[in-house]
Amino acid sequence: MPDLAAPPAPSAVAPPATIAPTPVETPEAVANALAPTLESSLVREPGGVQRSPRTRSGTRHPRWAHRYRLLLLLLDFLSCSAAGWFVINSYEQAGSGFFDRDVLNWTALVILPASWVLSLWVHGAYESRYLGLGPDEFKRVFKAIITLTAIVCFLAFTQKADLSRLSVGTVLPLTAVVTLLVRFGTRKVLHVVRKRGRASQRILLVGTLGEALSVYRITTRNPNAGLVPVGICLTEPTAEVASLPIPVFNGTVEPMDRVKQVGADTIAVCGARGVTPDALRRLAWQLEGSGIELVVAPALTNIAGPRVHIRPVEGLPLLHVEEPTISGVGWLLKGLLDRLAAFVGLLLISPILGVAALAIKISDPGPVFFRQARAGRGGETIRVWKFRTMYVDAEQRLAELLGSNETDGLLFKMANDPRITRVGHFLRKTSIDELPQLINVLLGEMSLVGPRPLPVKNEEFNGDVRRRMLVRPGITGLWQVSGRSNLSWEDAVRLDLYYVDNWSLAFDFMILYKTLFAVMKRDGAY
Repeated sequence: MPDLAAPPAPSAVAPPATIAPTPVETPEAVANALAPTLESSLVREPGGVQRSPRTRSGTRHPRWAHRYRLLLLLLDFLSCSAAGWFVINSYEQAGSGFFDRDVLNWTALVILPASWVLSLWVHGAYESRYLGLGPDEFKRVFKAIITLTAIVCFLAFTQKADLSRLSVGTVLPLTAVVTLLVRFGTRKVLHVVRKRGRASQRILLVGTLGEALSVYRITTRNPNAGLVPVGICLTEPTAEVASLPIPVFNGTVEPMDRVKQVGADTIAVCGARGVTPDALRRLAWQLEGSGIELVVAPALTNIAGPRVHIRPVEGLPLLHVEEPTISGVGWLLKGLLDRLAAFVGLLLISPILGVAALAIKISDPGPVFFRQARAGRGGETIRVWKFRTMYVDAEQRLAELLGSNETDGLLFKMANDPRITRVGHFLRKTSIDELPQLINVLLGEMSLVGPRPLPVKNEEFNGDVRRRMLVRPGITGLWQVSGRSNLSWEDAVRLDLYYVDNWSLAFDFMILYKTLFAVMKRDGAY
């Protein structure tokens, strides 16, 4: 496997510390410090016209990206070849009719794989911005297989080829499955490499202090994204800068010079407050041909791509934001799948439920289930089914423990809550205590995936929090697969609102998949 490693960042990226006053750089100090090392990364024509051809630029796309794309291309070719070889050796009659055996071998092992790679290329399955994170890479694989299937069917029809329908109907779906599995495994390897600080984009953040810190926190929260901030260039000088493990410059030198100093390959403009449209346009001109990418973090956040469309009008790019889809055929299908899965799930796990109920009854006198009133969709009060994990006097003892609350917001959480029974600790760690909520799903009160129902009165939901109730609460959700009790209330609400605003069936399946690993990891479960 090609080496995906790239030179590590000069300093480890860590969560931002508190903001503390530091001396402001003066223009003279910056000029003296940078004079020996900086030189213009642009070639300037006479008359001040900037020119930046790739052949003369000092910065190019990182080698790891080229190697990773080359690795994917090779693996995609081999995936299709392996599928073709399997079909040829599985069906004795695959080569009868229009093709002889040699032609079929060339077609299945060379021509079809080359066509598969070309189809993936046309659909953007090798573009860097789709690799490593998110579902877009896999969506493009699906689009590529649909296109290739249509072309094969068209050629077979027009050429009147006597092909085995079973062979064609097997090799193409098998190619898609193998390709998806291989790409999924390759992505996991890439994530491991990125957690070691390699194979990532080194970004210079440009903007005001508040905007840059916001993007810094988001990009360092998930190392799998492959975005490593290596410097911040402030567009508005300030007397206070953040104490961070990366340099923070007070805007006395142009970003292009700072890029060379910190070794960045990407400039991220954070918001619009610190950069004017003219300045942003000129910066884009400067980066042409330099190999340095330009990304812009808009003020509109937490809105996923399918809801955002750009419509240019007289050179003005208008950003259209569609309403979230929480109704219609997809929403009806979600409800049907929820109830079907809940019914089948209750049948399959009934032995586990029985053993858990017996353990609760033996360990502590009292009811097996704990029925608590919680807020459902539209503020409707529902009674949630859960296995009892606390002593029967837990509610009465809550007042004396309020000072030990380890979370903020509307939640009460303690890592070592004395009200939890010995069996209850095990049930919570394994999330078995949540399984009876399948009854709520079967009754249509809850969903498999959605914001968690909170044990509070309706009037205690204020502001943005009420938006969570636009959808049915769920047994699991984006909050649970992103850290569970380790998250702050603000982060939990942000994730729940993101789910509400960007819901889709594919999103639900992704959360259910991640739930399996979250349960096994047991991080934040108490």
